[in-house]
Amino acid sequence: MKSLLKNLAIFLLIAATFSTLTNCSDPQEQVNVGPPPSGTAANNTQPEKKKSDFPPIATAVAQSDVKNLDGSTFKIADKKGKVLLLNLWATWCGPCRAEMPSLVRMQDEHRDRDFEVIGLNTDEETVDQINEFASQLKLNYTLVWADTKLQQALLNISKFDGIPQSFIVDREGNLRGVFKGANPADIKKMEELVGMIVNE
Repeated sequence: MKSLLKNLAIFLLIAATFSTLTNCSDPQEQVNVGPPPSGTAANNTQPEKKKSDFPPIATAVAQSDVKNLDGSTFKIADKKGKVLLLNLWATWCGPCRAEMPSLVRMQDEHRDRDFEVIGLNTDEETVDQINEFASQLKLNYTLVWADTKLQQALLNISKFDGIPQSFIVDREGNLRGVFKGANPADIKKMEELVGMIVNE
């Protein structure tokens, strides 16, 4: 009995340690994905409502000024017509680094279908620091700064204060998924969701 309890305690310690490695703050992992599109019943007798079942991304997110590394700005709303993956990250975040190869792969795979990963840097890192980091990790997607207002608007959606976290926005500007942390199973779900949305 003592041996069983000892093994159980060791297992719980290992599980707790692993869970803290999946994000740079809270070990909690959740994936929130909106409801499936209506009209997808097997008989297909109902007209499809398409994206009307999904909420639009918050105005505070859509209308925030996002600063490019060259100093120019754009708004998320300017990207309407594209499928976006908004990813909060920082160079010092280990789990952010761990998920970046998946972001690179998605950008490569779906680039020709108006898909864009936008990496929203959450720190006050310099252009040189970000460019050096991007070069080391061979990042192929847009890297920008997320100001405090935009970060807070995204955190209000996710109810999560760690990074990385990602927000999937469809071509109509609707929020389709929120992914927190870098758990491999959640990254796989994120890749599947992106693949589904770019093919709609």
